[in-house]
Amino acid sequence: MKIDLTETTSSKINQALVSARRAIGTPAIGMVLTLVIVTDEENAYDALKSAGDASREHPSRIIAVIKRVSRSPRARRDARLDAEVRVGSDAGTGETVVLRLHGELANHAQSVVLPLLLPDAPVVVWWPEDAPADPANDPLGALAQRRITDTYSAELPLDELAVRAATYSPGDTDLAWTRITPWRSMLAAALDQQPAEVIGATVEGESDNPSCELLAMWLADRLGVPVERTLSQGPGLTAVRMETKNGVIVLDRADGSLATLSMQNQPDRAVALKRRDTSELLAEELRRLDPDNTYASAVKFGVDKLHSGGEVTAKPVASASNKADKADKPAEAKAPAAKKAPAKKAASK
Repeated sequence: MKIDLTETTSSKINQALVSARRAIGTPAIGMVLTLVIVTDEENAYDALKSAGDASREHPSRIIAVIKRVSRSPRARRDARLDAEVRVGSDAGTGETVVLRLHGELANHAQSVVLPLLLPDAPVVVWWPEDAPADPANDPLGALAQRRITDTYSAELPLDELAVRAATYSPGDTDLAWTRITPWRSMLAAALDQQPAEVIGATVEGESDNPSCELLAMWLADRLGVPVERTLSQGPGLTAVRMETKNGVIVLDRADGSLATLSMQNQPDRAVALKRRDTSELLAEELRRLDPDNTYASAVKFGVDKLHSGGEVTAKPVASASNKADKADKPAEAKAPAAKKAPAKKAASK
């Protein structure tokens, strides 16, 4: 069911939500959070579709905030709110409210969104593109427990990654980090099967791919070993090689779908490692609403050393062995780690 509202208010939108639920015979809908999407007209359809698919796992009230830029000075002075309310099959498993803010109202989106938040439920804000430099201090970001950005969508992804590190606040996360969760899980599992001291690693992938850089920094941060960043034609992240005292561990994915895991004295194994849709990435991030300390540590490690086609290198740390470091995500639960190299000693080749 869809209800269009022109020149409306937050109060009338809430009334329309209640009326729509009653009209379809479901006066109460169990929703676990409010997902606020800050986007533009160009990306609104794809963002709403991804959020609707993710709501099948996390029933939510989805609020899309679209700021309409007026062309004439007179129109920019006028403040108007148009809305579209979707309930039932048109809104996944929850409710969807599309807000179009015109004129001066576009600068005060938080005052429109605040009355529409579900009471006593977590709030997540997602910027599919054009995220603010400091999400936690953005007026809409300040309303949320979790703030999701996507460095990959930036014009200069590696520069954007440095900005994410400089302005990180607990609750921030990035879909570029979410994309490498299966890789981190497989690498941690491989080292659990073949425990040995890691003496170096190589991450291979496309140029200007923030996920490749994050994986390289995660390995350098956790293992305290030199990590070299090499380039390939993609798609995305294509291979990771870890040199150990017992041989080389290689996770190679040449086609973006099926990977091969190779270890010393063991047969090669085929591993499903497909590139995931945005809805799957979003659903993963909505499973946790606490700060991701592992992401914080990885994104802050050696961000000043990021450059296209360069190498991320940490000074090796003397240690008897690189043992597993317990972390707050399954991927890190078994990942080996040595004492972290002091930031002041880190250097790029």
